[in-house]
Amino acid sequence: MLHTAPRYLTAVSQSDAVDGWRDNRKDGGIIIDYQTNEIVAHGLSMPHSPRLYRGELWVLDSGNGKFGKIDVKTGKFEEVCFCTGYARGMTFVNGYAVIGLSQPSDNKTFQELNLDDELAARKVAPRCRLLVVDLETGDAVHWLRFEGVVSELYDVAVLPGIKRPSMIEFKSDEIKRVLKIGENHK
Repeated sequence: MLHTAPRYLTAVSQSDAVDGWRDNRKDGGIIIDYQTNEIVAHGLSMPHSPRLYRGELWVLDSGNGKFGKIDVKTGKFEEVCFCTGYARGMTFVNGYAVIGLSQPSDNKTFQELNLDDELAARKVAPRCRLLVVDLETGDAVHWLRFEGVVSELYDVAVLPGIKRPSMIEFKSDEIKRVLKIGENHK
């Protein structure tokens, strides 16, 4: 099994005080190069999900509602598109980014961020959805909206070759019919 360490990490702020991150959510976010322990970008708002794709560092500047990439030499953030929700979790498929967007949670973590002002200025409410972005144009070319009990997404993964994915609960009877454990079950 191949095991690799992460290359880049994000932090909401550089505070080491209890709950200090809450006071610096608007512009205290950083990206750290795990291998060198150097800060490669700062001034972000609640950065999330750093990913390397096609030789570039992509990140969600979640508190500002932006998806983009970081020039690791200069630390400059280049916006690719605006996200209509709190962005958290992303993956890439054939030149597209698939980004998870959430509605605000009840714990007020997302309140008083620039994202609120941007959503109001664009006259749009935050939605829980997957957003598909063309990396060449920055256009949102597709989306999948979640309604009902699902209001937050934490990460995104693509399951190649899977046509009918499903989820089962551990406490339901369904798990007994779907999952087989042991040598005698095929």
